[in-house]
Amino acid sequence: MEIDLSKVTLRPFKLEDADDFLSFADDDQVTRNPSRWETLTSKEEALTHIKDACIPHPWRRSICMDDRSIGFVSIFPFSGDDKCRASFGYGVAVKYWGHGIATKAVKMAVSQFFVEFPGVVRLEALVDVDNKASQRVVEKAGFQKEGLLRKYAHVKGKLRDLFLYSFLSSDFHAAEGS
Repeated sequence: MEIDLSKVTLRPFKLEDADDFLSFADDDQVTRNPSRWETLTSKEEALTHIKDACIPHPWRRSICMDDRSIGFVSIFPFSGDDKCRASFGYGVAVKYWGHGIATKAVKMAVSQFFVEFPGVVRLEALVDVDNKASQRVVEKAGFQKEGLLRKYAHVKGKLRDLFLYSFLSSDFHAAEGS
């Protein structure tokens, strides 16, 4: 499959995305990672998830090809004393893996987010130690591996080791200047 990366866009989710959303949200390969959401099984669940979780989220975008949802990027800014940082995650439909779409979407999301949330200076991504592809995606997008978090989180009922990656706003501004 030939992919034109110039057609990758990010936009807020719409209820009309339910069928496309279900095409990746019903896949355990997409939802198995530390995203903390359950695999969906019906259009009704997809509609509810879009309405209750995606649309009101502070910064969740649909990754689109030709305005069809093929994945998501989610950045959740913390509050209070932690308002300087945000949690970062993404997922892409399996049939689009290995084409550079995730890396392109992650780079787009980082640049958009830091413009919209100038007070956030740090994005944090948790990546399963066995998920080499996601490690490559965040690294290609400019995230730095900070360390191993041993037995850090339950993912689909199993206690997992995760790598912690970060991207600082200063990394973004340095890349802008080059």
